[in-house]
Amino acid sequence: MFDGIKSVFRRLFSKIFKRKKSMKLGLYGPPNGGKTTLANRICLDWLGEEMGVVSNIPHETREINVKEQITAKYEDKELTFNLVDTPGIATKIDYEDFVKAGLDEETAKERAKEATQGIIDAIKWLDDMDIVIVVLDSTKDPMNQVNITILGNLQARGIPVIIAANKIDLKKSNVKRIEKVFPQYKIVGISAKYGKNMDELYKALFEMVK
Repeated sequence: MFDGIKSVFRRLFSKIFKRKKSMKLGLYGPPNGGKTTLANRICLDWLGEEMGVVSNIPHETREINVKEQITAKYEDKELTFNLVDTPGIATKIDYEDFVKAGLDEETAKERAKEATQGIIDAIKWLDDMDIVIVVLDSTKDPMNQVNITILGNLQARGIPVIIAANKIDLKKSNVKRIEKVFPQYKIVGISAKYGKNMDELYKALFEMVK
């Protein structure tokens, strides 16, 4: 009888915590695609404050950053989620890339070590994601091993995906090239820096989770 009561309480508390669990929206992609810029844009739109530091140095985001309880609105609907900004995914990290960016050798090696751990953590966090926005630089060729690896991991886990083709404010932007390479995904061309087409991205997000 006591075991039966414990079982009832376990189910009850399980339901309570399940209801309280916030949706996790992850931002994934290669380095310098604009993930943190997009994270800042989303936070500015709905919270009035930025989330993180943006830099041209590769792998500037080396740890998982989370902004909790963001409530977005589209038309007459609301969606509350925890926003997860992840380090840029790469198949290889070379400390010399940091040296080229202006860091001294010792700092560059430490940065490379931190960036490697950041990638490992980002991949681990995939299992906690409810939906992922993959942020790609629309000025670059999307057909590369990093993008295929990221999207392959998401597909294997059955996680819904939206591709944000970022940097459409630049002349070399080519969203159609991304659409051609990844026709199976919802793709929205945006400029996270200037907030262009963010309404379309929010619309796609709401359509994905309804």
